[in-house]
Amino acid sequence: MPSNKPVPSQTTKSPDQDHVDQDCISAGQQPLIVILGPTAVGKTEIAIQLANKLNGEIISADSTLIYRGMDIGTAKPSAQQREQIPHYLIDVTDPDQTWSLTLYQRAAQRVIKDIQARGRLPFLVGGTGQYIHAVVYDWQIPKIKPDKKLRQALEDWSSEIGSEGLHTRLSALDPKAAAKIDFRNTRRTIRALEVIFRSGRRFSDQRLSGRAPYCTIQIGINLPRPELYARIDQRIDAMISAGFIEEVNTLLSKGYPADLPAFSAIGYKELINYLQGEISLDEAVTMIKRRTRQFVRRQANWFKDTDPQIQWFLGDGDAVERILSLLCCKLQLD
Repeated sequence: MPSNKPVPSQTTKSPDQDHVDQDCISAGQQPLIVILGPTAVGKTEIAIQLANKLNGEIISADSTLIYRGMDIGTAKPSAQQREQIPHYLIDVTDPDQTWSLTLYQRAAQRVIKDIQARGRLPFLVGGTGQYIHAVVYDWQIPKIKPDKKLRQALEDWSSEIGSEGLHTRLSALDPKAAAKIDFRNTRRTIRALEVIFRSGRRFSDQRLSGRAPYCTIQIGINLPRPELYARIDQRIDAMISAGFIEEVNTLLSKGYPADLPAFSAIGYKELINYLQGEISLDEAVTMIKRRTRQFVRRQANWFKDTDPQIQWFLGDGDAVERILSLLCCKLQLD
């Protein structure tokens, strides 16, 4: 469990970590602040307070915030929060449109460059590990075009053996990739298998790292698991009270099919099952809470407390001041 203090550097580094130069500010590189950590830990509010103090703007690194109309269930920053600080890559597409990792990476890079050009400080904030790593480590994403016939065959296969069965097949071929993909996210499982079958190489081996043109400072926010799980339960109960069921019903009434990949986001599928009479509301809420806890454990595969590039802080009442002190030192501010 991370402590209040930054994690000390380790002697062993991953290939990604070798691309981060701790003296890059002195070398004149433009800074990028990354605020990461598990869901419900308080990243958004902490990032807003830091951005207010450091002339910053926020780029979302959350794969669910891109969808219009999916607000309550994704814990999207409120209109009031977004008025305090400019936010980007939120509400950029409709639920029936797919944004690839490549699209996200390019869009984030454009926004970061624009923020820096205006003399402001970009904050990349979220809990989607793929998004953060793609930007921070300048992933060279496999340029393998979608194969419609192969994709349809994989979708048919998934229908026969189920999303979990398909994910099990991916685990046999590429356990590293499978470990970072939720088995319910059939779209990502299919894409990984598609790349493997088309290229003859493991999906995880093809995400080579480049050298991003930023001086990146990664700040991790965490809480003891019991406290985090309690916050998750409270948040989900609050979402239900705030109209999460009505939000899902509205999306379905607009004609979006229940099996959309976007609805694999935690909570949507469960509430669709409730609205279709397949499970009770209590069962749906219990499943949402359980699945969110499972998601937190998967996020830990991306954001490790032993990663020397992430400086961890407890998300308590003093977090902002402690992080601000560190950033002022790193950014060489008075």
